[in-house]
Amino acid sequence: MSPPQKCAAIVVGAGPAGLAVVGNLLEKQLGKIVWVDPSFQAGRVHSKYREVPSNTKVALFQAYATATQPFRSVISSTRIPNAFTTMAKLDQDKTCHLHHAADVVRALTDGLVKMEQIYACRGHVTAANLDHTLSWTVRIKGRDAQDEVEVSATRLILCTGSSPATVPVPITDGSFKRLDLDTVLKPSELASAIFSSPTTVAVVGASHSAILALLNLYDLARTSHPGLRIKWFTRHPLRYAEYMDGWILRDNTGLKGRAADFARAQLEDSVLPTSTAGRFITKIDCAGGPEKEAAQYQRHLLDCSYLIQAVGYTRDPLPELSIAGLALESEDLKWDSSFGGFTDRNGRVIPGLHGAGIAFPERVVDPYGNVEHAVGFFKFMKFLKRVTPQW
Repeated sequence: MSPPQKCAAIVVGAGPAGLAVVGNLLEKQLGKIVWVDPSFQAGRVHSKYREVPSNTKVALFQAYATATQPFRSVISSTRIPNAFTTMAKLDQDKTCHLHHAADVVRALTDGLVKMEQIYACRGHVTAANLDHTLSWTVRIKGRDAQDEVEVSATRLILCTGSSPATVPVPITDGSFKRLDLDTVLKPSELASAIFSSPTTVAVVGASHSAILALLNLYDLARTSHPGLRIKWFTRHPLRYAEYMDGWILRDNTGLKGRAADFARAQLEDSVLPTSTAGRFITKIDCAGGPEKEAAQYQRHLLDCSYLIQAVGYTRDPLPELSIAGLALESEDLKWDSSFGGFTDRNGRVIPGLHGAGIAFPERVVDPYGNVEHAVGFFKFMKFLKRVTPQW
């Protein structure tokens, strides 16, 4: 089936955010929606993070899955047992492994792509141009390199995702191998990624991902890799989410769930010297500014065979974007979560261009004035419930 030449919206990406966008747009009954993704398999949550313990309670995954009428229609028409009934049987007040959440996204996606209003296009958006009629003409390259189509819509929504960031290491030499964070967060692959023994692995960071990396390496060291030792480079003390009166302090940056439990029991300064994890993990304090940090790296990284950086995520590359044929440079594309769209370098709104997900999260301010970016399935959904009526 050929895609419609004109449609109501084009949604790029079928991870949790892209799915939430489609669910909300379907509720608005705008017309045909072109949905573009290479696989329609829940994005990186499914391909990379199925083995990761979540920092979200099961109840919030449930709330995400039932937040729109199209989602509820899919759930009611899906043969039992299914991913939804499996999720419903879990303890709603506890966290779960992300494979449960990924399976829910995949099941919802499978249902939505069968709907008449959806044209699911397996491929990549390579370019998009906004013309004088305020319509985006979008070029889509299919899985077959020769398969290329163009569609147009007044709404283009980017849910293109992010990948683990890497940053330069402040040392003059070193022969370590970088281990991708995605591999480290997948225990079934991590064991075979570390070849030599004995060996020392450096882990940089103190976020949720960093603590899970330490946990997975610790599990290897006390089982199949007894010669494994870990050096943990961190600039600041461990930070935890704190449940206040009606809100959560450090909701998006603090440790939760299994990562928080492991950190409290094994990694705090007061327990690390005597904990079982302390037999394998040495903490390297990098606080005190760039010079102190560089000195610590120079002193402690040279004897490490592997380096893992858990220092945040970077937006994946965007399609080539242009207005009237003139390319939009990075400084011409400013994300503004107040309305879920973009402005140019002069602060003017770019018509019809929107975003969501980890690449384009909502900026939130807590009662203490702390600024964070809201990342999570239900956080994406809450954000989209607020902004999509304006689109």
